[in-house]
Amino acid sequence: MHQASDEFYRSNSQRYAEVSNDSLQIPYDNVSHPKLTGDMDLIARMKELVPQNAKGLDAGCGAGARDVFLYWSAGYDISGVDAVPENIRVAQEAHPEISDRVSVADLSVSLELPSSRFDFVLCNAVIQHIFPALIRDVTLPELARVLKVGGVLQLMFKVGDGMATVFDSAYNTHRTFQLYDADTITSILSSLGLEVLPTDENKLSGVMYFTDPKPMDHCVLFARKLK
Repeated sequence: MHQASDEFYRSNSQRYAEVSNDSLQIPYDNVSHPKLTGDMDLIARMKELVPQNAKGLDAGCGAGARDVFLYWSAGYDISGVDAVPENIRVAQEAHPEISDRVSVADLSVSLELPSSRFDFVLCNAVIQHIFPALIRDVTLPELARVLKVGGVLQLMFKVGDGMATVFDSAYNTHRTFQLYDADTITSILSSLGLEVLPTDENKLSGVMYFTDPKPMDHCVLFARKLK
């Protein structure tokens, strides 16, 4: 993780958990898919793609581990990891019920997890904090490795070239993010045996785009592991 990002989350873990929960009610702007309006649509779509008792991993679960708690509450066997200890502490304090399901792990190094363990993996707004060479050589290969054949990866990232610094009013500070080209990411996924779900106007699929309140452009996709 970029040092600046690590420091940001250490200092703002409690506030981040609050913003994350609030964002469930905030609609996306400039959506490219008619069924994509906000975070809850992504959760609902994953629930369509995997059975209720499926084993999942939220890779970079963030402060509060919002999605780990939501999936666990719905009956999914999900766990979460995050590189920042403060984020995990906030999650355990907010949701003691899942305290044994969240732990510290850095996605820029190999995961200490068995191969083909999970039916689904979430990695939302995480790779924007990791250098491109590590995303190509470590992070995405590791997420593919721990996913079962037939399993689904949900990946969200900020779109563009190079890096961008923006003012984030939710924290009253400037933040810097690594940007990624969607074609580059889908090419890496393809080389790892993952195929983006074919575009279907009636279901969230294909390579989708939206803009968040900062505002920054994002890409989100679902990819199935074929081999």
